[in-house]
Amino acid sequence: MQEKKLLSVKHVVLMGMFGALGAVLMLFEFPLPFIAPSFYGLDLSEIPVLVGAFSMGPAAGVIIELVKILVKLVLKPTSTGFVGEFANVCIGCALVLPAAVIYHFNRTKKGAIVGMVVGTVCMALVGAVLNALVMLPFYSNFMPLESIIEAGAAINPAISNVWTFVFLAVAPFNLIKGAIVSLITTLVYKRISIIIHG
Repeated sequence: MQEKKLLSVKHVVLMGMFGALGAVLMLFEFPLPFIAPSFYGLDLSEIPVLVGAFSMGPAAGVIIELVKILVKLVLKPTSTGFVGEFANVCIGCALVLPAAVIYHFNRTKKGAIVGMVVGTVCMALVGAVLNALVMLPFYSNFMPLESIIEAGAAINPAISNVWTFVFLAVAPFNLIKGAIVSLITTLVYKRISIIIHG
């Protein structure tokens, strides 16, 4: 029954719309130079994914995340050999899935807030590990790893290697991103859900 509802015409259209909106938002990035080097850009593309996941369930959130990346690749081809897009899906799902699952079992404002806090922490941890094991080794093909770490050390002198970089620059960056996305989602979700379920 749940699967039928997920694949209803209305939900398929909504998932496509939320995914497309997320893709457009991905194109607008701004740095947080006081936390991480400027090549880390913050975008708000997880807001429509989170709204969709809260409205239609965790599985819808994953589908919207995938649609977002596919549409983004049409609008702007990969510049990272799909590594950046892969990481974006994993990090996005690390935020959206825990948040949507918790909200699914406790459909209250408190449930949504707890879900987004847990999701933000998960996103920061998954983002740190993925950066250390996947993203930074990949980017070191274009920019020496020492230069990346030096860029981090210029912001925070405690950064001296890959792991201090990801936990003192990347993780705080994702915590701030998660907090901003969660705050905006909290402000807009009720209005959008009335339209969706109206």
